[in-house]
Amino acid sequence: MTHTPINLASLRLAPKVLLHDHLDGGLRPQTVLDLARDCGYTDLPADNPEELRVWFRDAADSGSLELYLQTFGHTVAVMQTPAALARVARECVEDLAADGVVYAEVRFAPEQHLDAGLNLDAVMESTLSGFAEGVRAVRDQSGHDIVVRCLVTAMRHAARSREIAELAVKYRHDGVCGFDIAGAEAGFPPSRHLDAFEFLQKENAHFTIHAGEAFGLPSIHEAVAFCGADRLGHGVRIMDDIELGPEGTFGEAKLGLLANYIRDKRIPLELCPSSNVQTGAAASIAEHPFNQLAQLQFRVTVNTDNRLMSHTTMSEEMLKLVETFGYGWSDLERFTINAMKSAFYSFDKRLAIIDEVIKPGYAVLIG
Repeated sequence: MTHTPINLASLRLAPKVLLHDHLDGGLRPQTVLDLARDCGYTDLPADNPEELRVWFRDAADSGSLELYLQTFGHTVAVMQTPAALARVARECVEDLAADGVVYAEVRFAPEQHLDAGLNLDAVMESTLSGFAEGVRAVRDQSGHDIVVRCLVTAMRHAARSREIAELAVKYRHDGVCGFDIAGAEAGFPPSRHLDAFEFLQKENAHFTIHAGEAFGLPSIHEAVAFCGADRLGHGVRIMDDIELGPEGTFGEAKLGLLANYIRDKRIPLELCPSSNVQTGAAASIAEHPFNQLAQLQFRVTVNTDNRLMSHTTMSEEMLKLVETFGYGWSDLERFTINAMKSAFYSFDKRLAIIDEVIKPGYAVLIG
């Protein structure tokens, strides 16, 4: 049996599933420049694509979630027109497909795109049309299919979460798969938005919550116990409720009540290794709890978070994990199936992608 060597080129051939990716964190540098020129935005920190790419990466390497989030001021500023939203969404699909992603849930906050006079419906329709156009373009150009669905995000420091939740339900048959809250965690607990989550539960709608990234166990506890989150955006701080065995072994690890609950309920963790290091949630890839959580059988998934800010792709995130923790193709297949099982997609369609796309794709690579 011959295994395909794991490198960046072979990883791009592997079918991948992405659950945590921000639309406004994944623009192409040239697109940022083009859109800034089109709308008259003059505050960009660089005027050529390579310098701009480096600036976003370096500015995001702050070790602070609050400072990391400031980089989005530039991308959001140039995403205020129907044409800009549609272009960014279309290019997002094309870039993910080129990296071998077969299913993705891409999130964005419609309330941040109203500065030029658009209303929420116009923002949604422009973005969803861009996603659809991208899917068609990928099929026409490569013959491959990619499924891209939208998570509608509310900003946790604002007071529009119920309105945005209603927007997610309104467009659930047009490409929206669920709801999310994002933004600075400290001082803005998810329980501030209980009315939105109660509405979503009443409507049988899916939702994930950013929790356990910059803030600790209370954020995770509120997200699952009070709000009923289907998934956790990041969730790395669940390690605060886990005591490993002697010399960091897993066999005698002791899980606290919250960690046990998360694992027992198979609540997926949307882990984003590079981004978690940039925001200070982990000191380095080697010290990221991904492997510990994987060894302890939590439902871990691999994600990009913000491809522009982290200068990354799904393939590059997987490669970092392979190089750091020694994973093989079977491990990567497991993480990918974890993600597909956790997608906000109907059961039969999830199963079809696992059986008809993911397993055959990895079988070729495993040999």
